[in-house]
Amino acid sequence: MKILLLSAYHAQSHQSWCRSLMVMFPEHEWVLLSLPGRYFNWRIRGNALSWSIEQADTLDQQYDLVLATSMVDCATLRGLNPNLSHVKWVVYFHENQFSYPVSSEHDHIEPKMVSLYNALCAEKVLFNSQYNYTSFISGLSAFLEKMPDHVPESTVRIIENKSSVLPVPIDVPIDKTVENKKLTLSSEVPVLLWNHRWEYDKGPLQLLNVLYELKKRNFKFKLNLIGQQFRTIPNELLEIKKVFSNEIISEGYIKSLEKYHEILKSSDIVLSTSLHDFQGLAVLEAVASGCVPIVPERLAYPEFFPIKYCYESNFENLDIEATSMADKIIKHANNREAANLNDINITNLNYENMRERYSRVLFSD
Repeated sequence: MKILLLSAYHAQSHQSWCRSLMVMFPEHEWVLLSLPGRYFNWRIRGNALSWSIEQADTLDQQYDLVLATSMVDCATLRGLNPNLSHVKWVVYFHENQFSYPVSSEHDHIEPKMVSLYNALCAEKVLFNSQYNYTSFISGLSAFLEKMPDHVPESTVRIIENKSSVLPVPIDVPIDKTVENKKLTLSSEVPVLLWNHRWEYDKGPLQLLNVLYELKKRNFKFKLNLIGQQFRTIPNELLEIKKVFSNEIISEGYIKSLEKYHEILKSSDIVLSTSLHDFQGLAVLEAVASGCVPIVPERLAYPEFFPIKYCYESNFENLDIEATSMADKIIKHANNREAANLNDINITNLNYENMRERYSRVLFSD
C-alpha cells in the first residue's frame, strides 16, 4: 500500500508514533509530511493551507490510505485536495482538546472544532488510551451542550461507533528482565528521573513540592531532569535547577536517542507529576528500561500501572499530594521487595504485539 502519513504538530510523542508505524510495517510505501511542533493555534488551523500549497505535488499523488494525527485539519485538507476525498482516512488522537488544563493557548473554540470535524470526517478514529477516549466523548458532549442551536443529537454517537483504543507502541528496547527483577540501585543513592516536556501541564510545581518534601525528610537522591524545552521555562523548573543543583546528574533536552536510553537505564525511579497525560509514553519508556514508576492516581496512569505505584491525586491540597508521592518514593527505594516489577505488563506494548493490533485496525475494512 501507499500510505500518506500526516503529522501537523510533530512533537516527540507524534514523532514516536510515526516512526513506530514505519518500523512495524516496512512492506508499505510511506510518505510522511510533518510540521514543527510550535505556534499551536496557527499550526492546528493553518496546516491545511500550508500543505495544500507548499506540498501540492505530494498531495496530488494517489494513495491507498491516509493516516493523520488529530492536529491535522483533516476536513479542510480533504476538501482542498479532491483526490484525497475518496481515500480511507484514519485519525489518531494522541490527546484531545477537551481535556487540557485551562490556559490561554488551549481554551479556544477553534481547536475543539477542528477535533470534532476530524472525528466526523474520518472513517476510523483511534485514541491512545481509554482515558483519552472517555474524556474526549464526555468533553465533546459538554461542549456541544453549550452551543445555542442546531446541534445534531447523533453527533457523539456517530463518533463513538467508529472509535477504538490503540496505544502508541513503546519505542525503546524492552529489557527482557524488567518484569521479573527487583529494583537495583544504579548508584549509592536512588536516581530519580523526570523526563517530560518542560511546560506547566507536566506539573513542575508538583515536582518542586515533592523534591522539597524529600529534602525535608533528609532523603538522599540524585535526579535526571530531562525533557523537551521551549523558549519559556516554567519558574518551578528554574528553581529546581538552582536549589537542587548538587543532586542533578543530567538536565534538559537529550538530542541523542542512544544517550536518552542510557539515562533511562541508569535511573531507578521514574516520576510523573502531570496535570495532563493521555498515555504517559515517557513513563512507559522508562519502565521498559527498568525504572520503577511513581505516578498520580489520575489520567491514563491507572490503566497501565497497579495502584501500588500510584500516589494520591489532590489538586486542592498539593501538600497532601507531595506527601503521598514522597511516601511512595521512599518505600520503593528502601524496600526493594516492594519494587518487584512483575505486575507491570510492558511487553504487550512492544512492536511485535502492537503490529498485530494495528494491522487489524488499519488494514481491515
